[in-house]
Amino acid sequence: MLDYLIDDPGLRERGPGEELAIAVARAGGGDAAVRVRAPLTTLFPLASTRPRPTVREQTKGGVVAGGPLRYVREHRDEARGGERGPTYGGTPEAVFRPSVAKAELTEISVAVPVPAELCSDPALLARFVEHRVIVRLCTVENEVLLRGSADGAVPGLLELPGLRRSSAAGSGARAGAALDALMEGCAEVEEMGGSCDGLVMHPALYWRLVGGGALPALDAAGLRVTRTRMIERDRVLLGDFRAGVTLLDGEESTLALRRPGAPDASGADATVTASMPLGLAVHLPQHFLLLSL
Repeated sequence: MLDYLIDDPGLRERGPGEELAIAVARAGGGDAAVRVRAPLTTLFPLASTRPRPTVREQTKGGVVAGGPLRYVREHRDEARGGERGPTYGGTPEAVFRPSVAKAELTEISVAVPVPAELCSDPALLARFVEHRVIVRLCTVENEVLLRGSADGAVPGLLELPGLRRSSAAGSGARAGAALDALMEGCAEVEEMGGSCDGLVMHPALYWRLVGGGALPALDAAGLRVTRTRMIERDRVLLGDFRAGVTLLDGEESTLALRRPGAPDASGADATVTASMPLGLAVHLPQHFLLLSL
């Protein structure tokens, strides 16, 4: 198999799909792979002209080379959860307890079967990889960040130990009532000492808020909204994403085209795989609130 670092490391002249198409052509009918010095999920070409923030874009980030990353996680005193007052001593963070934790990287990937006709057309292959394969990896990344990785290396934000939960019964029917519930949830996030800077919700709720004219209020408050099918329709994750977690990337991502030697059951002659390392350091799980509408 031909496996090499791309000719254009900065991706200034060619995209990752073009680099894979070149590798496939050079392989002369064999397998080929390219290693890209960037997270593939940041390279979806339509993101710059059709902004739709992913879960990744809610967070701050860092690059990890090698083994686990040591970081500080703070836990709140559950016994003091109901004690609040207008002095520092009455705040939850006055009794937060720090500990040292470790974050591991895991590999996330997606495989897409493709016909030989596509493999033999470099321009078409390049466009398909960049517009249709990478966007699938973005969906997988959203799923892993919200629901966790199978190996447990990435804790899902929807299942964090220390995640707070709240219910706003009857608020899902009208956009105005849902907005009121969201604003109360944002205020509750800030009771932990952070700043609520983002929301994650299902597209069904997002478009109901759009139809009800609620988005300008969210924009005015500086809230970034991620809409994704990887969360239930009646749930919203609110949080201080920038302070609460750090998304971790590895040094390289991989795009590969492999030919099994004979068409598979679907008639595909090859498979394009996109993969990349991913991790998550959770500093303040109590800065997240899962709201049920």
